[in-house]
Amino acid sequence: MSAALSIAVVTYRTPPRMLARALDSLARAIHEARAAGMLGEVQLFVVDNADDAALTAEGVRGWPVQAGSLDVVSGHGNVGYGSANNLLLDRLRSDVHLVMNPDVELEPATLAAGLRTLASHPEVGLVAPDVIDESGARQWLCKRYPSALVLFLRGFAPRLLQAPFRPLLDRYEMRDVIGERFVAGVPLASGCFMLVRTALFRRLGGFDPRFFLYFEDYDLSVRLAREAAIAYEPAMRITHHGGEASRKGLRHVGWFVASARRFYARHGWKLL
Repeated sequence: MSAALSIAVVTYRTPPRMLARALDSLARAIHEARAAGMLGEVQLFVVDNADDAALTAEGVRGWPVQAGSLDVVSGHGNVGYGSANNLLLDRLRSDVHLVMNPDVELEPATLAAGLRTLASHPEVGLVAPDVIDESGARQWLCKRYPSALVLFLRGFAPRLLQAPFRPLLDRYEMRDVIGERFVAGVPLASGCFMLVRTALFRRLGGFDPRFFLYFEDYDLSVRLAREAAIAYEPAMRITHHGGEASRKGLRHVGWFVASARRFYARHGWKLL
C-alpha cells in the first residue's frame, strides 16, 4: 500500500546549488519509490529561516511538479531548527514525514527502502539511514546516550587526545552494530535525516522548541523511543555534507554547549 509523504527542509542562507542538489536527489528517490508502489501523494515544504526569497527561489527552481507539491514557508525569521520544523505540524496530511537537511543527497532507493521498513515493522516509529561523506566514508550518526566526556572529546578535543578514548567513542557511535544489517532499538538518531510516522511525530509535538540548534534530534529520539522503536536501515543511504559545531565558530559552540546542558537537565547527566 502506498503511503502519503510530507518532507520538511529547513534552510538558512543555504547556497542555491546545495539546495538544488538535495532536491534533485529527493525527486529521483520519490520517482523510484513510486515505481516500487510504496509512495503516493508528496508534500514538500522548504522552511526559510533567513527569509531570503531570492536565494530560496533559486534553490527550488528545478523542483519537478510531478514529484509533489511545493510550499516555501517564510516570514518567521530565524526561529531555530526545531521550531522551524514545528511550523508545519498542523499542515501535514501524510502517513510518513521526512525531516531532511539541505546538505544531504539521497541515493535513488533511499525512500523506497525506508517506507518498506516502516510497512514491514509496525513497531518502528522512526528510521535512520546509512550515512556517508563526500569521500564515501561512513558517518556514524546513530548514537548511544552520550556522556559529558564523550561530547567534549568528540566535539572539541584534537585527535591525539581522542586516541586513548577510542573504545569509548566507538561505543558511543555504535560502531559495534552499525553496518550492513538492519538494527532496531537505536537510542539516538540524527536530525539531518529522519523518516518518522507522522501521527507519532505530531503526538510528540515535534521538536522541543527550547533547543534552538543541536540536541533537538537527541531529545526527540529519547521521547519517541518511549513509544516506538528507532531503527537503522542500511538500504536507506544518504550522503551528508555537514560538519561539527566546533568547526563553525564560537556562536555554534555556544549553541552546542547550551543545548547539551538543556538535554542533560531534561533527561539526566552521564559524566563518563
